[in-house]
Amino acid sequence: MGKTLKVMQILPEFHEGGVERHVLWLSNEMAKKGHEVLVVTKGGKLESHLDERVGVWHLPVHAKNPVTAFFCAMRIAGRAKKEGWDILHAHSRVPFWIARWASSKGDIPWVATTHDTFKHSCVLAPLKKASATISVSRSVKDHLVPYLPKNAFVIYNGLLPTEKTWQGSLEKDPFKFLFIGRLTPRKGLQVVLKALADVKGNWILDVVGDGPMRKELENLVDGLRLSDKVRFWGFRDDTDDWHAKCSCFLFPSLEEGMGMTLMRAIQMGVPVLASNLPPVRELCLNPEALLKPGDEASWREALKVLLTERKVTQLFDGDKIPTVEEMTRKVLEVYQRCMALKKKEVISC
Repeated sequence: MGKTLKVMQILPEFHEGGVERHVLWLSNEMAKKGHEVLVVTKGGKLESHLDERVGVWHLPVHAKNPVTAFFCAMRIAGRAKKEGWDILHAHSRVPFWIARWASSKGDIPWVATTHDTFKHSCVLAPLKKASATISVSRSVKDHLVPYLPKNAFVIYNGLLPTEKTWQGSLEKDPFKFLFIGRLTPRKGLQVVLKALADVKGNWILDVVGDGPMRKELENLVDGLRLSDKVRFWGFRDDTDDWHAKCSCFLFPSLEEGMGMTLMRAIQMGVPVLASNLPPVRELCLNPEALLKPGDEASWREALKVLLTERKVTQLFDGDKIPTVEEMTRKVLEVYQRCMALKKKEVISC
């Protein structure tokens, strides 16, 4: 296995979301391999899913305040130096700054994972100073190239193994559309709802997930007179069951780093209708079949055709999706590379 590492994972909050699931699974797999992991976060409900060997340290690393961020960085630097932590791993923009300052003060390598195509701005400046960066898709890396250091890698999000496969049907009624995700504007559910308002037939849409836009979306459903067809289920832990039983998974995102719910659907063999986004194209075998993000007309036509012809035309390559174990192994290789470079710098000095 090599040297046992001590790694701090720094992320704003630990509620439900793709970044949070990534850190959860990465931390648990690292602990399983015998490494020491400390998750530094404001906190959240996913803490209960952490391996008992993974530590948690509550700090206000979510706060978009330079003074608070610097305070967190000094606390982290002090503890890292005192306890001999090997790597700081930051997820999201505020933690990038915190890890950068803590690294400088504590003389410890730091790694940043870019989970999204962040808007270009000076907020991303710390990335240039990272020992290495990891992007969750080639598109994210390509988008952020001006801000990335020499050691910039692409490692797809890994998924936990599942024995479940798609058991649904394109033929049976009611036809079960499924959306899983955080209810925010960028996830595009509002586009699908407006498109479905003009789609006749025996169908239902299950919405699994929660978020700040839930009330607005529920009101939209009422206004479109779809209350008898669209059902909101809130946050659920059994999303694999929903994938297995649906007729078709809808992925209407307007922006995305690399959607984990989409990856799971592909892995399980679920029929998919997805937006034409750069990271989605990385997994799609016929990207010309993808749908224009935010285009109600395109989605409306695709949904009508699907209900009429009962077949999907979008094809995906599930072999590109790694397991959590494979993802973790690659991340550990990046850590080892950063530590080797740090050691080389010390010797040369």
